Amino acid sequence: MLTSLALIFLSGMLLAYVFSKLRLPPLLGMLITGILLGPYALNLIDPSLLSISAPLRQFALVIILIRAGLSLNLNDLKHVGRPALLMCFIPACFEIVAMILLAPKIMGISVLDAAIMGSVVAAVSPAVIVPKMLTLMEEGYGKQHSIPQLIMAGASVDDVFVIVLFTSFTTLANGKHISLSNFLGIPIAIVFGIVTGILFGWLFTIFFKKNHVRDSLKVLILLSLAFLLIAAETSLEALLPFSGLLATMSMGIAIFRFYPPLANRLSLKFSKLWLAAEILLFVLVGASVDLTYALSAGVNTLLLLLLVLVSRMLGVLVCLLRSPLSYKERLFCMIAYIPKATVQAAIGGIPLSMGLDCGNIVLTVAVLSILITAPLGAFGIDFSYKKLID
Repeated sequence: MLTSLALIFLSGMLLAYVFSKLRLPPLLGMLITGILLGPYALNLIDPSLLSISAPLRQFALVIILIRAGLSLNLNDLKHVGRPALLMCFIPACFEIVAMILLAPKIMGISVLDAAIMGSVVAAVSPAVIVPKMLTLMEEGYGKQHSIPQLIMAGASVDDVFVIVLFTSFTTLANGKHISLSNFLGIPIAIVFGIVTGILFGWLFTIFFKKNHVRDSLKVLILLSLAFLLIAAETSLEALLPFSGLLATMSMGIAIFRFYPPLANRLSLKFSKLWLAAEILLFVLVGASVDLTYALSAGVNTLLLLLLVLVSRMLGVLVCLLRSPLSYKERLFCMIAYIPKATVQAAIGGIPLSMGLDCGNIVLTVAVLSILITAPLGAFGIDFSYKKLID
């Protein structure tokens, strides 16, 4: 396993550096590293490491969500207002509806299979978007209309919304019935996650205003609390819908709100942790990509992905109607909402493991969505932000 980790970090850093010199997103180099080292190509990653790939990817996601929370000012989110709320679910709904309307005609699958496929590919990737938006905040871009905060907040809730829909559709495909509680669980999970995270963050600041310890120890405590919140999501599943990832981000937001100097110091610590976590995350996402599925996809699959992606961008545009953002800023938001990676890698293979007829095609589309949208979105953000936003 240690050899595999060495290969992951050294190769990931090397290809990321090469791609950055080519003026391409470094994460594309990391994804390609994972594909090359993974079990479907050179098979150089220890199976024991791959077996814990999912929790390792979640660990990396926790780091970036805490870092995002520690940088998010609630006043900025209030300033964004209605568009931030709409961005949480409207773009995903546009994409899922487009998939339901188009996939049966283009791919010859059922409406329910199309709904499952749509719910897999509709989730945007916080792991791609959040670091990019934090960079924009550090450089002072989009400050007037809080554009980075708008996109980060929407992307975080978007995933919760889409995963609940995915669970509902797969439940229906298994011959079970969807109850009203499945859909009522969406706002409950969001609200309960936010409230719990704010409470944990407030208690964290109260404790450390009175007890002085090294910031490195505070980082360990904060990570441990985040892990407990995410574990609570599974434990409470039968009793109460709860979003551990939203709670994690909200905890960081609360620390920023109640103790800004501490939030700024901890944010620097998490920025350093992200240097290693980013490589691990995207290399392992790449290692989960089975190229045989991607290569088996025809022109129709690519066309379908392109059309639903355009639908997502139209959904973003609808969210920003009557907002103070300029046309250029709206275009940037549409580009920034393209990337997909972590959620697709996490749930893309579930329909196949459940024995659903749509399993293979869903996995193929999930793989392609990662390969196409993650680098495309990252490149689009890097290439356009200086031209489209101030």
